[in-house]
Amino acid sequence: MGQAHKSIWDALMDTPQEALNMKLRANLMIQITKIIENNGWKQEQAAKKLGVTQPRISDLQRGKIDLFSLDMLVNMLASIGEEVEIKIKDAA
Repeated sequence: MGQAHKSIWDALMDTPQEALNMKLRANLMIQITKIIENNGWKQEQAAKKLGVTQPRISDLQRGKIDLFSLDMLVNMLASIGEEVEIKIKDAA
């Protein structure tokens, strides 16, 4: 039988490190998208508030995860006063 995967990222990525990075980026992108939607911001407004260009907001909303680093996503959230907390769980 094949190895059981914890998430789609575990199945798609070559290493656990890549899978974790993708999971974190995906979660941050989802949260940023929700913030934009909850505030009713148009792409141009969101771009100004988040410190990026309008095309970057379009990429974000279309889920182009490969175009965003963890640093960039954290910086975008910091631009609007949001905090990012990372918890480390024992893998055992």
